[in-house]
Amino acid sequence: MQLVHFGHACVLLDSGSTRILIDPGTFSAGFEGLEDLDAVLITHQHFDHVDLEKLPALLKANPRAQLIVDEGTAPTVENATVARPGDTFKISDTTVRVVGGQHAMIHEDIPIVPNAAYVVGDGAFYHPGDSLFVPDEDVDVLGLPAGAPWMRTGEAVDFMRAVKPRVAVPIHEKTLASPQMAHRLFEMLKPEGTEVRPLTPGEETAV
Repeated sequence: MQLVHFGHACVLLDSGSTRILIDPGTFSAGFEGLEDLDAVLITHQHFDHVDLEKLPALLKANPRAQLIVDEGTAPTVENATVARPGDTFKISDTTVRVVGGQHAMIHEDIPIVPNAAYVVGDGAFYHPGDSLFVPDEDVDVLGLPAGAPWMRTGEAVDFMRAVKPRVAVPIHEKTLASPQMAHRLFEMLKPEGTEVRPLTPGEETAV
């Protein structure tokens, strides 16, 4: 699988036969010119995960792409399929399973919104969105949140240890002054058998 990180939560997965873009939000850049997408997946309604101004043009340039969104995002977009926990979608020759269901708590005074986490390709890649939900299957490559208002670094480490992926790719880093500090802690505290692999934004990498 080829992986491109467009910064923050936005990731392109390319198996050679299926191209899936996840969470093109306002903190990400470079996804706007993508073509030949089979699907665009949105985990939740927050602006750093879905750029509502750029999304229409992206979909127009990719007319065959399915738009799959969580329940909270659905009212703000058109022609989307709503993803709920337990749903399974077939995208080209790739299966996507929806797990989780809720955004992690930021503060008790802030309402918790829906969050659809996506297990792509029978565990080939897992994007948790803004949650630390542990799926009930093996995960090969994990999109590991590096920093967020709803998370401590220690919680991210415990999440990585619980999932135990072959590769952990740090994402959701734009809220950090120094993502490299989180990367170093991930490397120090990773579980046995896991490789922590920070990606260069915009560069295609085989994982």
